[in-house]
Amino acid sequence: MGENLVIVESPAKAKTIEKFLGKGYTVKSSFGHIRDLKKNGLGIDIENGFMPQYEVSSDKKKTVSELSAAAGKADMIWLASDEDREGEAIAWHLAETLGLPVEKTRRIVFHEITKPAILEAIENPRDIDMNLVKAQQARRVLDRLVGFELSPILWKKIQPKLSAGRVQSVALKLIVDREREIAAFDSKPFFRVEGTFVPEGSQKAIHATLDRRFDTEEQARAFLERCKGASFQIDTIDKKEAHRSPAPPFTTSTLQQEAARKLGFSVSQTMSIAQRLYEAGLITYMRTDSMNLSSLAIGTTKETVTRLYGAEYSKTRNYHTRVKGAQEAHEAIRPTYVSNLDIEGTATEKKLYNLIWKRTVACQMADARVEKTDVSIRGDRFEERFLASGEQILFDGFLKVYIEGRDDEEEEVQAVLPRLEKNQALRCDGITAQEKYTPHPPRYSEASLVKKLEELGIGRPSTYASTVSTITTRGYIIKGDKPGTERDLAVLTLKDGVITHSFKREMIGAEKKKLLPENIGMVVTDFLAANFADILNYGFTAKVEESFDKVAKGRLSWDKVISDFYGPFHQEVEGSLQDREHTHAERFIGNDPVSGKPITARIGRFGPLLQKGANDDPDKQFVSLKKGQLIESVTLEDALQLFALPRVVGHYGDAEITTAIGRFGPYVKYNGKFVSLAKGQDPYTITEEQAIALIEGKKVQEEKKVIAEFPASGIQILNGRYGPYLKQGKENYKIPKRTDPATLTEADCQALIAKSRKK
Repeated sequence: MGENLVIVESPAKAKTIEKFLGKGYTVKSSFGHIRDLKKNGLGIDIENGFMPQYEVSSDKKKTVSELSAAAGKADMIWLASDEDREGEAIAWHLAETLGLPVEKTRRIVFHEITKPAILEAIENPRDIDMNLVKAQQARRVLDRLVGFELSPILWKKIQPKLSAGRVQSVALKLIVDREREIAAFDSKPFFRVEGTFVPEGSQKAIHATLDRRFDTEEQARAFLERCKGASFQIDTIDKKEAHRSPAPPFTTSTLQQEAARKLGFSVSQTMSIAQRLYEAGLITYMRTDSMNLSSLAIGTTKETVTRLYGAEYSKTRNYHTRVKGAQEAHEAIRPTYVSNLDIEGTATEKKLYNLIWKRTVACQMADARVEKTDVSIRGDRFEERFLASGEQILFDGFLKVYIEGRDDEEEEVQAVLPRLEKNQALRCDGITAQEKYTPHPPRYSEASLVKKLEELGIGRPSTYASTVSTITTRGYIIKGDKPGTERDLAVLTLKDGVITHSFKREMIGAEKKKLLPENIGMVVTDFLAANFADILNYGFTAKVEESFDKVAKGRLSWDKVISDFYGPFHQEVEGSLQDREHTHAERFIGNDPVSGKPITARIGRFGPLLQKGANDDPDKQFVSLKKGQLIESVTLEDALQLFALPRVVGHYGDAEITTAIGRFGPYVKYNGKFVSLAKGQDPYTITEEQAIALIEGKKVQEEKKVIAEFPASGIQILNGRYGPYLKQGKENYKIPKRTDPATLTEADCQALIAKSRKK
């Protein structure tokens, strides 16, 4: 065999493959796509069947030149990019751009970077699959058309530098709709009753919940009154054995969801770590819809389970993909060698590998067997029943290794109940009726958004990370916490025949690491919904994805998908451009009770703001909304508080101290000087003492900052964030290491500055 050139997308992948191939093979990287649609202009010839116009980007010209030279010397070129549509397109672009001869070019694919997989791929090459290339091309062209035609409209109608995308805009709408659903939600109070009962002849208590909720405190108190002096007995006992089966092996979306729940990883972080694991030959390909495992993987997993836990823990399972419109028939994400319990790598790489290993092993393990017991307790003075549940694990099975996470609150661990008999007497050890509030629908986390997009058939595994990243970097959403509302909740307690009343302070509705819409995201969503309904229609977007799948299978022409979409879409664009009205996200809040001036909330040049006074009022005032405040929900009370700044806090010497919020956050001002507030300090509530402490702390810091000054030459020796340095005018200069800045003379400083300028 002559000289062979293998081309992959990434240097890490090239390095791993090079270890497995012997003499006669050179492995080079294309560093991803080597060409894309032209950046200047649309890059698509609409009149000529939407023909894409590709160009090699300036940063890839050197790579193309090197690959072209290497290909010219090779007897055989192997295109070994990833096995999905994007990888197939990369292979095609390489063949086209480098002008590779068909007779000496081969396409090889593998879903794991191991020596057997690579050698098998070389023994079984194939041609480039043009159906996959066309499916990728259709997506790229369609997304360029949407972005190119929609973005300028957003610039004209709302604000410059905005942009829209086909999948991203739908994901944003889901987040915006959920926020409005929460704002409209009417949380109602109710009382939940719980009792503690001790069976006759036992020391172990049973904690049970009443099968009825009460709407008011009066109803709850009336029930507790009926419980006074009541006798309690076991009414029914229902025991049954149940089986729990493990979750299937990971697909891209389930890995993203589980890594978010269990490890706290963002979607993009998960994909970045998984990419490194794949390229190092540690896991199979990480972009897949498939839950299938190869017979070899099933066999080696069975051996591992039997060796580690025993034959009774092993159960062979075959999984089949159920995802609507699932792409290529890859394997699920699994370790390349299940026998490798640990790997070398960073802490995050080890954590993700461990998660993948556990999920893979667990899916080939026996069901867990549990005995579930449901008990109802009756009293002789009321019709309602107290209910308790318990669970005992008879055989742990796959639970020995892995339990799947949940999007909502963690499932309560069910206690093992004591031995009970029907009609057995119980002693009441206390009953409480505690006030609760119906919870609003949960905001989306990255994991639950991915799950929702997958359920709707929108986007594909390779798009989820970029979708969330794009709408975040555009400023349409933020990932943050919602503090919730503190409430004093009433608690009624019946103990020893006496009912007592107390309050319990709880935080209601607090959420962490959720996706929250920003004002501009809501404005863009409303505009698109009003003018481009199809773009934000979940069913329509999913149907487009199905069309791409048909193109990939050779059942539909790619340009027909584009033309069917583009015709109606372009008409909507033309109609929107003819409407010259500017879209203002403006809302009247109310009138200032002191001046009577109107207060409005709107999007300004630098973000959301409040305006006091009409547009033609020469004395109108402006103030920015605080982080997390939304134009559509800010109240008059919120607005008046914001306009309360600048606020006089007190005095420092003869100077007045005021607080305000500026471009870089809240600050204290005195005598023309500014001091930033510490984290957690509020410009609306900070006291004179706290403000003076900040000012004096800043003074001490400034005094320590100046080591020496030479007024004649305007040179200062200062203490900086990274150590001592010289300053002259607006320029800063380094002080050499091991030089004591306190010993420097003016002449020394001038010499250092001259030397630095010369360099």
